[in-house]
This record gives sequence, C-alpha cells and structure tokens, in this order.
Amino acid sequence: MPRIDAFLEIGRQQGGSDIHFAVGLPPLVRLDAELVPIPYRELNENECHDLVRELMNDEHWETCKKNGAVDLSYESEAAGRFRINAFHRRGGLSAVCRIIPEQVPSMAELGLPRVLSQFGKLSNGLVLVTGSTGTGKSTTLAAMIREINERESLNILTLEDPIEFVHQAKRCQIVQREVGTHVRSFSDGLRAALRADPDVILVGELRDPDTVMLALEAAETGHLVFGTLHTRGAAQTVDRMVDAHPSENHMQVRHSLAENLKAVVSQELIRCADGRGRRAAHEVLVVTVAIQQMIREGKTFQIAGAITTGKRLGMQLMDQSLLSLVRAGEIDPDEAFLKAEDKWGFAPFLTRPELLGMVNGEFKAAS
Repeated sequence: MPRIDAFLEIGRQQGGSDIHFAVGLPPLVRLDAELVPIPYRELNENECHDLVRELMNDEHWETCKKNGAVDLSYESEAAGRFRINAFHRRGGLSAVCRIIPEQVPSMAELGLPRVLSQFGKLSNGLVLVTGSTGTGKSTTLAAMIREINERESLNILTLEDPIEFVHQAKRCQIVQREVGTHVRSFSDGLRAALRADPDVILVGELRDPDTVMLALEAAETGHLVFGTLHTRGAAQTVDRMVDAHPSENHMQVRHSLAENLKAVVSQELIRCADGRGRRAAHEVLVVTVAIQQMIREGKTFQIAGAITTGKRLGMQLMDQSLLSLVRAGEIDPDEAFLKAEDKWGFAPFLTRPELLGMVNGEFKAAS
C-alpha cells in the first residue's frame, strides 16, 4: 500500500474536506474551514516529494514536470477516492487532496432548494452551478445527476477534470470522460459528445469562450447541459459569459444566452452555528421571459430585482438564503454577515460587536 494512503485515510476518518502536503509542515486536514495538523513530524523535501509522487502515474508526473502542476483523480482500496492537485512550489513538491464521499449524496441530504429537482426535468437548455473554488459545485451537480439517474431512462455524458464522483448506472446509461485522459479539452469533449446521442451533458467547467459557445449550441440543439463557472451571483455569471467573448460578439452571445439559459444556482459554504461542519446557501435564478429580455438588452443590473419578486418560482437572492439560515439557527451569523451584500438585516444576530462598525459604514464590507 502506498505510504500516503495512511494519511489520506486519517483525513477521511476525521471528517475533513481536504488533506494538504507541503515541505516544512506535517500533513494538514481541513476541518470546518480550518487547517488542522495530523500528529506527525514536519515533512522534509525528499519525504514530501516521495509521498506526492505516489499519487501519480508516469504520464501525470511528466505533465506535472512540464506544466508545474497537474490535476488527477486517485483511488485506493484503503483510503477511498480523491481529487488531487499536485504542484511544484518554492521548497518542493506539494499536493492538495480533496476527499470525495464514498456515495453520491442525494439532494435532500445536501439540503438543496427543491426547485433544483425541476431543473433535471428540463428537456433542453443550459443550467449553471456557480461559486468560488471549494463551495461544493461538483457535489451539487453530482446530486442532480443522481436524481436523473434514479428517475429517467436517458443517456448522460459527463466531461470532468478530473472525474470526481463515480456514478453507477441505475435507470440511465452514464458515460464519464476525463479531460487529459479520454479527451484533450472540454471543447473537444463537447464536440465529440454531440455525436454520442446524449440526452444530458455535464461540463465540469466552462473555461473558455469556445466551450461556452459549444455548451450553448448543445443546449440549443435539444440537449440538457449542466456546467459550472467560478462566479458569484446570477448577474455576474451572465456578465462573465458575455465578457469572455470579443466585444463584436456580445450581442450574439446575449441572444444565445437569453434563448438557452434556463437557470443559475450560486453557492456559498458557511460555517454551521455550532461550529461543526458547513452548510450551503444558494442564490437561485430561474430564467423567465422578463429575464430573457434583460439578458438580450444587457440590463443584468435588473436581475436582482427580478429574483426578489420571483419567490413563487423558487428564486431567491444569496442574502435571502443567508438570512433564512441565520434565522433558523443553522449557520454562524457572523460569517453570514461577512458574506452578505446588504448587511443591515444581519445586525440583530451578530455575536461580535466589532462587526457592527461595518454596518455603520466605519469599515468597508469584507464580503
């Protein structure tokens, strides 16, 4: 058994989300947003190099040497499945190992808004799950794919970098392809996917304008496409997709988005009120005829108002989700306050008096 498996197994048993390996530090486990050392000595350069090298085959190692970093999946019988980012840095070779749960969670287990179930019933269109790194986008998408797999009889094709959750076919056929292993890029994988008779396509990340346009094309030609972006909020997501293209193409992109974008779900992970674990808060945009017009005309600043009035359709702003969870006693009010755009509604719940100064304008918002 590779020696690194013992540390990975400890991280999983402790309930962590990630395990870090770096020269000059013991292995670290991320527990409830904080890094906690595993009881072990500091790793020297050779020891850290040898541990991280165990995660990679020869092809991954050559990529890491050439590019300075590599993303891959790793699975062992003892420790389970992990998403690995290995990279060279000052001091030596390092790695961050994201723990993948043994079972694909259900939407109910994740506490996802019920309207997300409706997105999996769409016959075509683009549904985006957005948020910063580490906010659980891949987990949310996996839960949505699980629900489709249990309910429908469809052909689902996923493009991931790397493959995280491994889906077992239930009612659906699920074809999982890994960028760098089975296809060169997301855009190449999308082009090939359109010839593979898919009903549902999951694109792990819309990284570049070419991939964005191919995803919109797939949605327009009768496929249900799920994807992720590293954006915060629905309006910013639309702006990012448009701004990724040359200015002379903006009108075309806005028109295509208006026709094919069906929903945007943005996520934030907030520490639970008892300090144990984290809970997801969600902003949900359901694209209506009115919102289609806003997108076409470039009036994305009006989207927040449309979300506020769209509660009956399952829409909510991030601040509304955060405040609801604070009132229910589910998340840390201080952390929710720091994430919120409009901080006034959170003031009565704060436990740290110094944060009140931010409400009164004494400090700049730190969200």
